[in-house]
Amino acid sequence: MMKSPGGSIFPYPYKGGEIHCLKYGSKYTNEAALFTVMQQEEAFILQMNRKLKIWVDLYHTTITARVLSELVNHLRNLEERIVKVSFVGVTGINRWRLQRQLKRSGVHLIFSFYADPEEAKTWLVNEH
Repeated sequence: MMKSPGGSIFPYPYKGGEIHCLKYGSKYTNEAALFTVMQQEEAFILQMNRKLKIWVDLYHTTITARVLSELVNHLRNLEERIVKVSFVGVTGINRWRLQRQLKRSGVHLIFSFYADPEEAKTWLVNEH
């Protein structure tokens, strides 16, 4: 096992499956720190020759228009490596904004939103 640039164990074993956690939470308004980790994670994932189930933690990170745009571009760049993705810490209007921007960008990902990290991870490892 190894650690990803964001500090997650890779691959992270969970309920008989494997997921990859993108720790983009607790960045508050520090966009530079967030974008740095996103770039490092992107390079890390692209060098892996495998498809991943990804859990994105966005708790305590301010979702500005720029953050939304960078996140959508990030996911577009990783689309070929993603089986499905779950987001935690995105609520209300930001959830709607992210869904809308993903659709507009032409990204075809299976994704969902959760308030509870355990539910988000369980959804990822379940096949249906």
